[in-house]
Amino acid sequence: MGESGAMEHKQWAASCFNKVWDLLGKEDRSERDDDEMVHLCHASFWHWSQHEGHTATNISIGYWQLARVYAVIGQGEQALAYAEKCLKVTAEAELAPFYMAYAHEAQARAYAVLGERERMEAAAAEASRLTERVTDAESRGWLLADLATIAR
Repeated sequence: MGESGAMEHKQWAASCFNKVWDLLGKEDRSERDDDEMVHLCHASFWHWSQHEGHTATNISIGYWQLARVYAVIGQGEQALAYAEKCLKVTAEAELAPFYMAYAHEAQARAYAVLGERERMEAAAAEASRLTERVTDAESRGWLLADLATIAR
C-alpha cells in the first residue's frame, strides 16, 4: 500500500477512535449508539492494524478501548477478553507504566462487570501501583479518575 493509503488508515483509525469517545461521553446513549460504538471501535482497531507504521502502543490502546466499550455496554466476557489481549501486547512490548496501568484498569473494569469482586480489586490494586510510576501528572490524573469510575 502506498503512503496515501497508509495515511488513510491512520486517519480512519483516529476518526473512529474519537467518535467512540463522543459516544462514550453521551449521557443518553441508545442501544443503536452502543452498536455504533462497538462497530466504530472495531473499525478503529482494524485500521490501526492495517497502517504500516502501527506500533505495539497503537495495538495496546486499541485493545484497551475495545475492553472499555464492552465493559460499558455490560458485556463482561468480551471486555475481559480484550483486556487480556491488551495486557499481553503491553507486557510483551514492555510499554511504559501508563499503558500497563491502563491494561490492568481494563481488566478491573471487566471483572467488575462480571461481578468478580476479588479479581477486580486485585487488578485495580495493580493498576494503582503502576499509576504511582507514571511521572506525567496529567496522565496520572486520567488513570486515577478512570480507576475511580470502576463500580466497586
